[in-house]
Amino acid sequence: MEPEQSDDGAGRPRPRRDRRGRGVRGPAVLPRSGPLGSPRPPRPRSRRETFDRIMLDIVTEIDGRWSTRLGLVEYAVEDTPQLPDDWDSGRVPLSSLVRGTGATPTRLVVFRRPLEHRAADRADLEAILLTVVVEQVAELLGIDPSEVDPRYPADTD
Repeated sequence: MEPEQSDDGAGRPRPRRDRRGRGVRGPAVLPRSGPLGSPRPPRPRSRRETFDRIMLDIVTEIDGRWSTRLGLVEYAVEDTPQLPDDWDSGRVPLSSLVRGTGATPTRLVVFRRPLEHRAADRADLEAILLTVVVEQVAELLGIDPSEVDPRYPADTD
């Protein structure tokens, strides 16, 4: 493709300015948003959005299966745990489970950054997140984790 040319006033064509040979500048594809409200293309998901989507899928499935025995449970995602200054354990918590009393619901909080740090890829993150949520729900119900979700690896001792 040849560069566009324009007249320099003396009747001679002048090449359009392209100092570094990169060609036409600007967006290759324009967004599809317009005055008629046409949809825009989906933007790439951030790590937080991806994590939240995985968590929502896992929790929806488990809560749907065990909602009658679980009762009212709030599920939350926080970036990192708030550790006290005198924390002497070499381990960082991956989740927190606070049992509810009376009208206060049980609260299961998963910490995103420590889990992402341990995962090599998305499949690994899904497996780790499933394991953490299943183990917390199993503790809450007082049953074996493999009963909570069939995808949980059973102990083969």
